[in-house]
Amino acid sequence: MKVAVGMHIVADLYGVDPEMISEASTLYPVIEGAVKFGNLTKISSDYYQFQPKGASGIVLLAESHLSFHTWPEHGLVTLDIYTCGDPSGAEKAYRYILERLRPKMVECRRMLRGAALKDDVKPVKVEQVLIQ
Repeated sequence: MKVAVGMHIVADLYGVDPEMISEASTLYPVIEGAVKFGNLTKISSDYYQFQPKGASGIVLLAESHLSFHTWPEHGLVTLDIYTCGDPSGAEKAYRYILERLRPKMVECRRMLRGAALKDDVKPVKVEQVLIQ
C-alpha cells in the first residue's frame, strides 16, 4: 500500500470521432459532466476554440485541475486529470470521459503525487489503480 497527496492521470486518447472533438462547445458538456460525476469541486473553467477546428480547455478544481487538448485531424485527445486527496474522483472523471469519447486506443499513465512525503502531511492510502 502506498501513500500520496494526490493522483495524476495523463492519457492520450486515439481514434476519437473527429466530430466529437472539433468544437469546444461539444466538449464542454463532456468535461463539465466528468467534474460532476467525479464529485470534484469546480472553481472556474476556460475553453478555447481553434480555427478551423480543435479545442483546449481547463477546469480549475479545489482538488487541482482537469485539462484537455484536441487534434481532430488525428482523432487525438490529450487529457490531464490531477486531484489531491481521494483518488477515486480522478478515476471517476477519467472513466466518464472515456465512456463519452469512446477512443479506439488509450495510453494512460498514473502518478502518485507527493509519494515521498513523510509525516508532515496527511496523505491518502492508494491501494490499487481502479482502471487501466
